[in-house]
Amino acid sequence: MIIDWPGLRAAAVGAAGRAYAPYSGLRVGAAGLAADGQLVTGCNVENASYGLTLCAECGLVSALHASGAGALQASGAGVVHAAGAGTLRAVAVVAGDGQPLLPCGRCRQLLLEAGGGDLLVDTAEGPVELKVLLPAAFTGTDLAARRDQR
Repeated sequence: MIIDWPGLRAAAVGAAGRAYAPYSGLRVGAAGLAADGQLVTGCNVENASYGLTLCAECGLVSALHASGAGALQASGAGVVHAAGAGTLRAVAVVAGDGQPLLPCGRCRQLLLEAGGGDLLVDTAEGPVELKVLLPAAFTGTDLAARRDQR
């Protein structure tokens, strides 16, 4: 799959323009390319109670699942996605100025479930695999191996 990084970044910039960021003033947009070639976007949505703020990556993953973009398959995280869910192949996250932002740790974990360790993340230095940005990640395999046996 050929990834149009300038187009993906432009879609993220468009999403950033629709962000709701009255408290921080930092508009963030995210755009992702699903396994089936569909483009999905998300933006940050702030709340006066900062803990309830949604990152752009949260909106992106929600839109991925809501749209059914991508194909039913196992991700690199060892999770088989439910019917209608997708697998991301590439993600660009930008500030309102169009420059790349790296996802926070919480969002890296969220993106891992949506695309696996091979998910390409746009950075100022070029695409980087998520497994490089989130080494020794906690996955569904860890949950299965450590559950209490009753």
